[in-house]
Amino acid sequence: MAQSLEALTRQGQTLASIRGIVRTMKSLAAINAAPYEEAAMAIEAYQATIRRGFSAFAYRMRSGWQVVGAGAADPSHRIVVAFGSDHGFCGNYNELLAAEVSRLHARMSAAGRPTGGLQVLCVGARMQAALEGHGLVVAQRLLPPASVDGVARLASEVVAQIERRSRGRPLTQLGVWLAYTRRAGHGMRTPVVSRLLPLPPALLQAPDRWPSRALPDFTLAPAAQLSALVRHHLFASVFRASAEAMVTENAARLALMQQAEQSVDERLAQLGRELSAVRQDQITQEIMDIIIAHE
Repeated sequence: MAQSLEALTRQGQTLASIRGIVRTMKSLAAINAAPYEEAAMAIEAYQATIRRGFSAFAYRMRSGWQVVGAGAADPSHRIVVAFGSDHGFCGNYNELLAAEVSRLHARMSAAGRPTGGLQVLCVGARMQAALEGHGLVVAQRLLPPASVDGVARLASEVVAQIERRSRGRPLTQLGVWLAYTRRAGHGMRTPVVSRLLPLPPALLQAPDRWPSRALPDFTLAPAAQLSALVRHHLFASVFRASAEAMVTENAARLALMQQAEQSVDERLAQLGRELSAVRQDQITQEIMDIIIAHE
């Protein structure tokens, strides 16, 4: 009986230590998610400015202007960038996203498009392992951001990789997809694959009337101006995808830590009841020993 009481006491101490670790992990997940969420909200305003720049460019060049790099449905060269996690404690985060990338690959194969030119770039070693588990070959692995300051570094690396692998091809022959996990309703998350290139036709659609008296103009050559707009569009889109992925990763970790904390609390409550029963049995036994000795 005494050994059971000691064993239960040790279990209670161990569970209390685990609960402290889980609570710390939950707090860190909540704290880490806030800067990434602020970064995602800030880049939305930047993207709105870039879209306005495209609209101004199209309005200024509408006379004899032909949309370049927009609306291509079957590019000959394809790049998929998958944003994974290397930090752990976030469930099947990488596996779900790898399955979504595998389905994209299968849709391309079913549509009769050659997938030999498909290059997969991934963020994180665990993401690479998950993709290779689905039979996909990773052309380049990038380091995930360790803090919100690393999101800009990662976005610049991804844009540089896209430019290097495009090898001077026109935008109409280059297809780029971003695969990441974003937040859904009721605290859920969902993997998405969004097309980054070719540019959507609406992005370069000139408005019928400019909304102000000051008409847009630029001093660069049209090709250089469009190239700058496209580069900023790529950077902002990759930055937002990376920030959203980090927010979702920390949200997934927070949800798992909350479940773990609840499980530990339930086990501690059960252990407390077992300890009470063991102490009661021990007290009863001692009283019985005293009564028998007295008689």
